Amino acid sequence: MLEGMSTRRSPLAMALLSLVGEAPMHAYRMQQLIKERHKDDVVNVAQRNSVYQTIERLLRDGLIAVLETSREENRPEKTVYELTDEGRETLRQWMRTMLSTPSREFPEFPAALAFLPVLEPEDARAALETRVVAIEARVAALRTELTDGARFLPRIFLVESEYQLAVLKAELEYVRGLVENLRTDEITWDYRM
Repeated sequence: MLEGMSTRRSPLAMALLSLVGEAPMHAYRMQQLIKERHKDDVVNVAQRNSVYQTIERLLRDGLIAVLETSREENRPEKTVYELTDEGRETLRQWMRTMLSTPSREFPEFPAALAFLPVLEPEDARAALETRVVAIEARVAALRTELTDGARFLPRIFLVESEYQLAVLKAELEYVRGLVENLRTDEITWDYRM
């Protein structure tokens, strides 16, 4: 990495470094593994281009290196990457920071709550009731995933799902309470757009 330059930390960059730390691999395989392992619940790989852009950044900064480039018949060129020593140390530092330091995140739901009076109370309640149904479905899916996963995976590979379940259960309790408050007029507003 260039002197004084540090690679911007991101969940995707962390995931890619972690994967090439397991074994050298090409970009498409990294994206496949993230999806196969259900890590796409915590790392956004919906846009394949973002994987390639992040790889370019990691390569430029010396955190990964090209191990080999090959081309099979009628197939595009395939570049296999490996983790560098600097990449391994950077990954470990990122992990320490991500685990120890709460970061300021800007998710959509709290932002929408901050501007709730834009909607009429009935409209807000209906939207929140829809959210309750969606959260209940996600909670059920995570419970199934955890039950199934516990049969063949060590718990260390399930902790992010446990965390997601705990967060969703807390959100579900909060949103149900808010819906009830809106239903009983415990929360009212005179603000109108």
